[in-house]
Amino acid sequence: MTQSQPNPEFLRRAIALATQNVLSGAGGPFGALIVCEGKIVSEGVNTVTASNDPTAHGEVNAIRAACKALGAFTLADCELYTSCEPCPMCLAAAHWARIEAVYYGASAADAARAGFDDAFLYEELRKDNAERKLPTTQMLAGEAWASFEAWIASPNKINY
Repeated sequence: MTQSQPNPEFLRRAIALATQNVLSGAGGPFGALIVCEGKIVSEGVNTVTASNDPTAHGEVNAIRAACKALGAFTLADCELYTSCEPCPMCLAAAHWARIEAVYYGASAADAARAGFDDAFLYEELRKDNAERKLPTTQMLAGEAWASFEAWIASPNKINY
């Protein structure tokens, strides 16, 4: 698909979702929607505190809903409109979903001013594992490779 022209009305909808989410007391100030062929496929808002799920960001919720609605694990012909610049997790999710384009309203700096600062995540990702604040240690590498061997040998795999 060729990237379409950004539609400000879709972004306005994402912003309205974010604001409504805050005013209703349901969650944080983040809203997102997935658009495919000029139509809204799904909408999502931040439900981190409501669902006790730290991955329940608006973008992730919208991606999950779109995949369910379309019956697909990729969104290659879709666009993501989000009220705020995606955090590293949401940006990675957009990449994994193969989203065609991302359009956002507020910047990461705006989010930081409101108390949602993810700059430390970008800094952590640039560091070697041994230098990160969250210890990450590889264990049982040989045993873990068995899962990949099974994948490589499987005639039933669906590549993604």
